[in-house]
Amino acid sequence: MSKSIDYDKALEYWAEIPATVDGVLGGFGYISNMDIIGSTQFLNILFSQENGPGRQIALDCGAGIGRITKHLLAPHFNEVDVIEPDKKFLTELLNYVGEDSKKVGTLYNSSLQNFQPERKYDVIWNQWVLGYLKNEDLVSYLITCRKSLTKNGVIIVKENVTSSGFTEPDEADSSITRCLKQYITIFKKANLKRIKQCKQTNFPNGIYPVYMFALIPNEDHSSDQ
Repeated sequence: MSKSIDYDKALEYWAEIPATVDGVLGGFGYISNMDIIGSTQFLNILFSQENGPGRQIALDCGAGIGRITKHLLAPHFNEVDVIEPDKKFLTELLNYVGEDSKKVGTLYNSSLQNFQPERKYDVIWNQWVLGYLKNEDLVSYLITCRKSLTKNGVIIVKENVTSSGFTEPDEADSSITRCLKQYITIFKKANLKRIKQCKQTNFPNGIYPVYMFALIPNEDHSSDQ
């Protein structure tokens, strides 16, 4: 399944994409507000739970120009680190985030599969980026994220999900869209437990369904890879 993913090809694709909201959303910039509303509701549910995540430091993974940092994470956390492999987007990020840029911590210019963060994150937010990782690298990356969480920390995954039950490749940007069953299998391999899952609402017809998952470490980490 992961053979359709070519990391170099994906980097080349994004190198040609403009550093704008419409660019990072693949021409669907108009859904940004609806997306942020859905994510904010999801995050607030987690905050309201007993033993919910803290609000000190979040990590925005595949941050692009900082759309999620600006509109979702900076309003809820004291500090937001970002990781983004394309230098062009990182250069634009502080300008885009604007007055909240004082909350932006470390800017990591790195691919997800090579990232080795510190153990300090209350929330690690992954959105529309995991389809660029091969299965084995995604499992390893999620294990790395799991080990980077603070007590009560949560990993958020928000991704397109196919309803066909099969993987659907995108040859243009060398990504794949996984089905729900595949994500559940990957989460289990990474010793992560789903504590909440919901579907994004109010998105237009004609695009993949988008699901949000809140993941926490399983107590048994014996099958780490």
